[in-house]
Amino acid sequence: MTVFYITRHHGALDWLNRQEFPVNIILSHLDLSVIKPGDVVIGLLPVHLAAAVCAAGAEYWHLSMDLPYEARGTELTAEEMESYGARLEQFTVMPKRI
Repeated sequence: MTVFYITRHHGALDWLNRQEFPVNIILSHLDLSVIKPGDVVIGLLPVHLAAAVCAAGAEYWHLSMDLPYEARGTELTAEEMESYGARLEQFTVMPKRI
């Protein structure tokens, strides 16, 4: 099992380091070809990529926060993330086509 953390944000990396969550590989961009069954992927992925992670047999853990409107689209520090309730939540995402 490999634990991947997908982020391009320094504050998000600092926040995760404070959580002492074991991570093997940090990437700024997800390469689905390296994800294997049993792996764990942590990040803020678009829903279609989270679904692809789950379809590959890996777990997806989303970095969730309760951001006010004015904080959206800004680079956050680890402290700001904490103030917005940053947490890891596991999601299983499956597409349904219509």
